Amino acid sequence: MHFVRVGTTLRFEGLEAVTMSEQPKYWFPSKRYGWGWGVPTTWQGWVVIAIYVTLIGAGAYVISPSSEPGLFAAYLVFLSFLLIAVCWTKGEPPRWHWGKRDGA
Repeated sequence: MHFVRVGTTLRFEGLEAVTMSEQPKYWFPSKRYGWGWGVPTTWQGWVVIAIYVTLIGAGAYVISPSSEPGLFAAYLVFLSFLLIAVCWTKGEPPRWHWGKRDGA
């Protein structure tokens, strides 16, 4: 008695036992309405959001937004571009949605 892996399927003595998901697991699903990404669905996505928020807080502590508003704004733009880059690479491909999920 043993399992044999054939592609994405596990076979047990010639019988199909379990089919593994062929869809990639996205950290950030697309939004239900509009364009972009929604709330993270994996722990990795939540870690990215936590790091983003922490870096904003650290930047507000190091760069005084009241005395250096231009520098702080540039810092926020930089962090936001990094977040968008992560969402773009680890998230569902963005497209416009009108409310219904595919297959729902």
